[in-house]
Amino acid sequence: MDAHHEQAYKQAIADLYSQRSATYDQSQWHAQIAQALVEHSGLKPGDQVLDIATGTGMVAFDAAEAIGPTGSVLGIDLSAGMIAQARAKCAQRGLTNLRFEQADGEHFHAENDSFDAIFCGSAFIWMTDLQRSLCHWRTLLKPQGVLGLHAFSAQSFVTGVVAQSVLKKQGVEYRMSQPTGTVEQCEQLMKTAGFKDIQIIVQPDGRYLSAEDAKRSWVSATHPAPGQFPHPLLQLTEQQMHDAQAEYLQAIDQRTTADGVWDDMTVFLVYGKK
Repeated sequence: MDAHHEQAYKQAIADLYSQRSATYDQSQWHAQIAQALVEHSGLKPGDQVLDIATGTGMVAFDAAEAIGPTGSVLGIDLSAGMIAQARAKCAQRGLTNLRFEQADGEHFHAENDSFDAIFCGSAFIWMTDLQRSLCHWRTLLKPQGVLGLHAFSAQSFVTGVVAQSVLKKQGVEYRMSQPTGTVEQCEQLMKTAGFKDIQIIVQPDGRYLSAEDAKRSWVSATHPAPGQFPHPLLQLTEQQMHDAQAEYLQAIDQRTTADGVWDDMTVFLVYGKK
């Protein structure tokens, strides 16, 4: 992705999450996986923490509680709306060991060896270059510092999985969680970036969607595609798009049971030390 495309891609992500910021904290699932990421990280009182793509600060607030008043947490995010929500919550709670800045996690400037722990909860999928990001974050960690991030199974999020399948038949690659879709892929990314003592905890999860909700989730070129810009749907002709959507709806019908459509939401908690 060239610099012009990267700028446009990140602006689209920032706009998307600013639109979602007012209701983002209603997601109990995001809060639960944020808590799990911090719980298994081994944070200690006094640690210095960086939370990349902090959103409304779910991971950051849990980390701030774990490291106590002698430590500090910096949460950064592309989205002005998300940062505004995080700052409002921080002020309401009167926390002094936590602050938030609008910044790009892939190009965040700090002294090398600055942090005891770095987190990237839920958002690693959105980075333009996963390997480059991991290598950069490793330089920001102190010796023996820990990186913790979320990744998702290649079978997670049924609407995206079905969309991938039908778009592939049209010659379009829609990657979603594919680059981090297995434990082995996550481990290899971490190893290549120089991390050691790699630990990957698999947390199976899922829910049933109604067929109607699943069908409404057909992909759109107006919604950013993780790690891809321009949007891969723009490669399709109008007829190809029509055919792909029709096949998508049919595939959802085939997956529908009396309970609805099963939506796998398996999460990988990925950790590595510098």
